[in-house]
Amino acid sequence: MTHSKKILITGGPGSGKTSLIDELKNKKFNCEKEIVRSLTLEGKKNGNDQLFLKAPLNFSKTLLDLRISQFDKKQVKSITFYDRGVHDTLAYLNFFKTKYDDDFIKRCKRIKYDMVFILPPWKEIYKQDECRYETFEESIKIYEEIIKIYHFFKMKTIILEKDSVNNRIKKILSYL
Repeated sequence: MTHSKKILITGGPGSGKTSLIDELKNKKFNCEKEIVRSLTLEGKKNGNDQLFLKAPLNFSKTLLDLRISQFDKKQVKSITFYDRGVHDTLAYLNFFKTKYDDDFIKRCKRIKYDMVFILPPWKEIYKQDECRYETFEESIKIYEEIIKIYHFFKMKTIILEKDSVNNRIKKILSYL
């Protein structure tokens, strides 16, 4: 079997990632969902509101494990899109100025996406909700940390400018 291309769609909170992933799914592409939202909702159900803020390292270790498992899962289609990536975990820890050990970096080093599309902050579509606690201003800083972390791990990044979902998808597909 040939190598399945692993394409990451990432960016700060509320930049349109999930809308892109949903439309790619509608177009029958293989897509892996954002894990943090279900982890946060599960925590809330168990009475742990804002789990990341209460125990950032434990939450991030669990999230890293889940994202690595998601990345390592055997893919049957030639292209898989990911809503957020393994390295986003470190970007968030950096944003919150939370120290982490070298094991986090070692585990991230072996993970390489074939292409990383980063969506910039977009005030007009930004909304806070039950899982998105960050302000728009914080989302800008998280976006900057995301760019830094993917450059640190020497991955090719492409900024996917603000546009309609369909135009963004056309742009993504033009690179594949």
